[in-house]
This record gives sequence, C-alpha cells and structure tokens, in this order.
Amino acid sequence: MSVETTASKFDTAKWVIVVVLLAVAVVGNSYYSDQSLLYRVLAIVAISIVAGLVALQTAKGAAFWALVKGSRTEIRKVVWPTRQETVQTTMIVVAFVLLAALLLWGLDGLLAWLVSMVIT
Repeated sequence: MSVETTASKFDTAKWVIVVVLLAVAVVGNSYYSDQSLLYRVLAIVAISIVAGLVALQTAKGAAFWALVKGSRTEIRKVVWPTRQETVQTTMIVVAFVLLAALLLWGLDGLLAWLVSMVIT
C-alpha cells in the first residue's frame, strides 16, 4: 500500500508545536510536582493526545496513520493457530529444550570429569 502525501509548508511549524507541547508536559510535571499524581498524569495524557493529533496533521503523520490502518488490515488476514495446535507446539518446544538441557548437562559433567582426570 503506497500513500502519496505532499509535505505542507506548515509541517515544520506543526512539528515545532508537537515538540513544544511535549516539553510543556515534561516541565509542567516537574513544576507541579506538589500536585496530585492523578492530575499530573491526566494533564500529560491530554497534552500528549493533542500533540499526537497535531502530528497526525503532517505528511509523515498521515503516512504513519495509513501504515497503522494497513497493518490492521493485514493482521485480520492472519490465520491464528487453534488452542490445541498451540498447546502441542508448546509441548514440543518444552521437550526439545529439556532434551538439549540434559545433553548439555551430561556433556558438562563428562568434560569436568575429563579435566579433573588430566589435572590430578
């Protein structure tokens, strides 16, 4: 999916507004540290939403939104495994991990025994 967007002459100004809004959120959180955490978090969320909406009005923001919509479309096409397939695959992985762990444990024991024989 290709999205043709042309950069507006105001895109740079919009990105400056986004950066200023986020800076206001950070500085405001520090400045109002004596206020309730709930109010500070709500203010940061509100400012972040406004900054996100401004960012979506730019050419890169529109392209990002098109990518998100395309991703949602593609994820609907995925054939997800059934519960039984998931459990069976998980059990196979667990069995092979245990087998590999036992082999490595045995090899470690054998090498430790051989080294102890060489050293003494």
